[in-house]
Amino acid sequence: MLFVLDTMVSQDDTPISASSFFGFMGVTMALVLANLGAGYGTFKAGAGIAAIGIWKPEIIMKSLIPVVMAGILGIYGMIVAVLLSQKVKNPLSYSYKSGFAHMASGLCCGCSCIAAGFAIGIVGDVGVRGNAQQERLFVGLILILIFAEALALYGLIVSLILSQS
Repeated sequence: MLFVLDTMVSQDDTPISASSFFGFMGVTMALVLANLGAGYGTFKAGAGIAAIGIWKPEIIMKSLIPVVMAGILGIYGMIVAVLLSQKVKNPLSYSYKSGFAHMASGLCCGCSCIAAGFAIGIVGDVGVRGNAQQERLFVGLILILIFAEALALYGLIVSLILSQS
């Protein structure tokens, strides 16, 4: 299929290469998947905060930490998407190696952010509900959330390394 696209020409007889398609798919996957993880984490943790806010409104501000950490996931995706979009060039001077590396970079960041978003959302939901009943759980909750956020940070680091190739 790639070879067919390599031999195609546009209406003005300019050769078309599919390599830039893969680069832009990396941009898309980084942003979309990271925001999917951020959205899920925010939704799930926000549901727990809304549930405890009825009977313990004094701890709502302290319970917003999982929502803030979920929002950081979207920032990771945006960073990678902006960096990758600046590297995608004219299809004739942009190699398949670069296109595949940039797609792998976007998928690495995006999938890591989905995993971290699920972990932050579920831990945040259960954690803020548990914290409302027993305040000694707060330090443990924060530590678990930090390790869940580290999953996305690892994906960001590897994604930045991949984007350099």
